Amino acid sequence: MMRRGTLFGILLLGLLLAAGGNALWLWLDRPIQRVSIRGELQYANADYLRNQLTPLIRSQTWLSVDIEELREQALKVGWLREVRIRREWPNALTFELTEQVPVATWNDDQLLNGDGVPFDFGTITPPEGLPVLAGPRDSGKEVLTYYSELSERFDSMNVGLEQLRLEARGAWRFQLDDGVWVILGRNDRVGRLGRLEAAWRRELGSVASHIRYIDLRYPNGIAVAWHGETEPVEEGDSRQG
Repeated sequence: MMRRGTLFGILLLGLLLAAGGNALWLWLDRPIQRVSIRGELQYANADYLRNQLTPLIRSQTWLSVDIEELREQALKVGWLREVRIRREWPNALTFELTEQVPVATWNDDQLLNGDGVPFDFGTITPPEGLPVLAGPRDSGKEVLTYYSELSERFDSMNVGLEQLRLEARGAWRFQLDDGVWVILGRNDRVGRLGRLEAAWRRELGSVASHIRYIDLRYPNGIAVAWHGETEPVEEGDSRQG
């Protein structure tokens, strides 16, 4: 009889503890009332980010919210490169944010970070003076790397590079800072750039303002299209890819 009473007492104590724990959980798991934004922000201000992040926690409660899932959702906000989230007593969340740093525009409607990864810029005006890059899906790193190589080469010629575009079939074209477009194509890029550099230093650089575009897709020469002319002046053999 004594043993049955002991078991009943243990069972009752367990039920009371469970009920008390459940009541404590319900008391602690209150709606999230405050969101704090921390991090060094240069482009995306705290008000913009708070407006983007607040809907993600709407109807969420302090203990029940899935922090990892919330982090994944927050990373979809265009300007965020890294997100850390922690709970703060009694009903707040703190977002530690690392901002994206744009190095180029991408396909006219996105920006590119230093790793060649595109991101959306939303309602924030991108910084001025970024190079304009474009290419097929998942080619951001390749285009950015080649842009750096070309920029270094043209810097030695005191020429800036404004745009670089990779077409779907693998052909390249770029625009110099004086407005001249250069059609590089797919093949023999090193040789073609060498011919362009030689022609630029010899004569084309001094008349760049009169040039519409330069076509390098020739095995032994180039073609130059001048403003006011409908056909380019060819120097060399027939054009290749």
